[in-house]
Amino acid sequence: MMHFALFGCGRIGRMHADNLVHHPKVSLTHVYDVVEDAAAEVAERHGAVAARSIEEVLADPAVHAVLIASSTDTHIDLIERSVEAGKAVLCEKPIDLDIGRVEACWQRIEGKNPRVMIGFNRRFDPSFKAVHDAIRAGEIGDLRQVTITSRDPGIPSVEYMKVAGGLLRDMTIHDFDLARYLLGEEPVKVACFARALIAQEVRDLNDHDTAMILLETASGRQACITNYRAATYGYDQRIEAVGETGMVKAENRRPHTMERWGSEATEAKAPILHFFIERYQEAYNAEIQAFVEAVETGGPMPVGFEDGRRALMLADAAYESLASGRAVSIG
Repeated sequence: MMHFALFGCGRIGRMHADNLVHHPKVSLTHVYDVVEDAAAEVAERHGAVAARSIEEVLADPAVHAVLIASSTDTHIDLIERSVEAGKAVLCEKPIDLDIGRVEACWQRIEGKNPRVMIGFNRRFDPSFKAVHDAIRAGEIGDLRQVTITSRDPGIPSVEYMKVAGGLLRDMTIHDFDLARYLLGEEPVKVACFARALIAQEVRDLNDHDTAMILLETASGRQACITNYRAATYGYDQRIEAVGETGMVKAENRRPHTMERWGSEATEAKAPILHFFIERYQEAYNAEIQAFVEAVETGGPMPVGFEDGRRALMLADAAYESLASGRAVSIG
């Protein structure tokens, strides 16, 4: 049984706690949050200890792994302290909002045999993974283009947006990682177009709610990412890959597959799922399974620290492109 500690008991932390306790090889033993009531609630719900400090958690030799779901500005400190304590780490994205801090973190931990996985859960969505596997199996011949559609059903709160690092480092960073995963090559050129077309509060923060990003690899493979933060019809998550001999794609998820046919509409379907936790429930569970297997076997982490660094590099390049009005090359 792998004993986990959870850092962060907000919305995403509570979801992870629920997933951890349902894994047959995992025991959630400790939780910690700076908001003591939040930690106490999660601990009571799952029979864990509400730790009084980070030090208490990391000093316990019975804790094998930590899941970091606290605010982004705490990630690097918790990664470094957890690695120093000999714990395996599953950390929510992003590692940090500053690439310099990310690279300095790696320099400090790389000599300590770090076992760190970054939570880009979309790689583990069964449909998205099937597209990836079909590409790698050569089912569409040489890959030429990838299209990623990622649209939220509503604008986040102002409080959230103030600390999230901007659309491209908060929302699009998932898509940057997914593009790398599907393309199988590193993008070397980025062009970004983004505006605040939807909400005044987004404009007031100099943030963006509508974006399109183009990526190109050295061999010429292309990816197009579209983001939109007010898709009134639901949480729109689709991918498509085109190659020399065909196409593979993954569509949205719905609560059921029943269709209605009548005089006013044909093929009328249930709305697509409206919340990321529902849409990616299977992916989050598979992510934990992949982490547990990597720790048990000593194999490589399926989404490593370098993947987190690379996704942030693409976000930074996209912001540079947006500011300069030109495509940006990545060395």
